[in-house]
Amino acid sequence: MDNKKKSSFFIKYNAPVTLTFALICLIALGLGEMTNDRITRTFFAVYGSKISFAWFIRLFGHSLGHISFDHFFGNMTLFLLLGPILEEKYGSKNLLEMIAICSVVESVVQIVFIRNTALLGASGVVFMMIILASAVNLKEDRIPLTMILIILIYLGKEIWAQFTAHDHISHITHIVGGLCGAVFGFMYAKDIGKKKS
Repeated sequence: MDNKKKSSFFIKYNAPVTLTFALICLIALGLGEMTNDRITRTFFAVYGSKISFAWFIRLFGHSLGHISFDHFFGNMTLFLLLGPILEEKYGSKNLLEMIAICSVVESVVQIVFIRNTALLGASGVVFMMIILASAVNLKEDRIPLTMILIILIYLGKEIWAQFTAHDHISHITHIVGGLCGAVFGFMYAKDIGKKKS
C-alpha cells in the first residue's frame, strides 16, 4: 500500500481586490466594445457634465474603463504584478479604500482643472501602486532611498511630460496617483510605528 500523500494542484484566488478589479475592467471594456463606447462614456469616463447618478458612478468608474485592449493590457500588466504584493502588505480592505480614494481624487482634479477632455483608465491607480510598493519598507523615521529614486524617476518624468508632451495621456492623473501613493505610504508607516511602540 502506497502511503505517500497525493499532491493536489489548485488555483487560488489569491488577491481578491486585485483580481476582481481586473475582471471588472475587462467586463467594462467588453461592454464598451459591444455598445460602440456608449457604456464607457456613460459610466467609465470622467468629463465635464451635469451632476447625475451616472456622474457619481464615474468618479470611481473611470478607473475601470479603458479605450482599447492595448490600453487595458498596458495598465493591467503592472496592476496584476503590484496588486497582490500590496494586498498582502496592507490588506484587501485597505487597498480597496486606497484605490477608491485615489480614483475620486483624480476625478476631482480632472473635473476642476481639465474640463475639455475625458479621463478613463487605471493608470493613475497604477502610479499610486508603484509609489506605494516602493514605500513597503518605509519606517516612521526612515525613508528608503529606493522610494526617493522611484518618486524622482516616475513622477519627475510625468511632471516633465505634463508640460512638454503633446499626446493623449493624462500625465496629471499619473502625478496625482503617485502623490496618493506617497501619502498612503507615509500614513501606513505611521500606523505601523504606533503598533510597534
